[in-house]
Amino acid sequence: MNEFYKEQVRDSLVSWFLEEKRDLPWRNTTDPYKIWVSEVMLQQTKVDTVIPYYERFIAKYPSLESLAYADEGELLKEWEGLGYYSRARNLQTGVKEVVEQYGSVVPSTRKEISKLKGVGPYTAGAVLSIAYGVPEHAVDGNVMRVLSRLLLIKEDIAKPKTKKIFEEAVMDLIDSENPSAFNQGLMELGAIICTPTKPKCLLCPVRENCSAFFEGIQDELPVKTIQKKTKIHKVKTVVVRNQNGQILLEKRPSKGLLANMWQFPMVELPTPNHTVEEVVEHDYGVAITKGPSIIEFKHVFSHLVWEMESFEGVLIEEKDLPSRCIWLTIEEVNQQPMPVPMLKIWNAWKEREI
Repeated sequence: MNEFYKEQVRDSLVSWFLEEKRDLPWRNTTDPYKIWVSEVMLQQTKVDTVIPYYERFIAKYPSLESLAYADEGELLKEWEGLGYYSRARNLQTGVKEVVEQYGSVVPSTRKEISKLKGVGPYTAGAVLSIAYGVPEHAVDGNVMRVLSRLLLIKEDIAKPKTKKIFEEAVMDLIDSENPSAFNQGLMELGAIICTPTKPKCLLCPVRENCSAFFEGIQDELPVKTIQKKTKIHKVKTVVVRNQNGQILLEKRPSKGLLANMWQFPMVELPTPNHTVEEVVEHDYGVAITKGPSIIEFKHVFSHLVWEMESFEGVLIEEKDLPSRCIWLTIEEVNQQPMPVPMLKIWNAWKEREI
């Protein structure tokens, strides 16, 4: 790339962003902590979904210290509905490291900030460039899509090694005087103009510099191989109620998918030679009578799908309840952090019962 081309791209992109950027709450601050929170929330989550979560989260945890020493259950409850709960745990761990190891000052170099729990290359670059004005790359899917078209990069973006090509491209192009607007401009362009399908090329501020546009192949980029087929798990979930009107909840393991979240008793299908009631009695130590269906749906994770059926259950006898299980009132259940599929079942049950 010659300097004239790079200067044109920088000027056009930064000017467009400063004039056309969406008014988002995290764009009204240069506090590295708040920008860090927003970037973590925005991972694999739509902007419109994040806005109310971000505003509530910052109101509850306005400082590094308030989040560092927050109760994990309360934190997960605040995060409830956003999904990918490991993000919340890693964020809290990273923030605590800043408080205890860096005197509550978020590091301003890639080397130091990258040592923090949950801070990968993209989050590091975003915080450094937006909060501190450091010219560092912040390459996500939007950025790779924009640059693959702009610079005619045809390497497969599904391969981890390809990201290095885009990181080097950003560092070659970046506006060192305003890296914040440059990086956010690339992200914004990918989000609202240079979209995965039907890009709005006629509205693009860097159209005159876009190689893919001039070759008419913008719809063919970026190159991305088809991901492996996701695993499907068929499960039945039961909302068990005892004679006192309490509901049986189970706490998931402290590691792995949805760690430490609460759920209703869940049975993976098929159950050869056994009924669901028999499996519930064996695994949860409660004998139940199966009641009516509540709701059926699919819940898609990044790597697997739960095909879920749920039904009501009435307690006949409590035999040997595992320590991971507990009976709670309806009000107490409402206070527990539950993953989205369990919330969906719970809300459907409440609409019928309450």
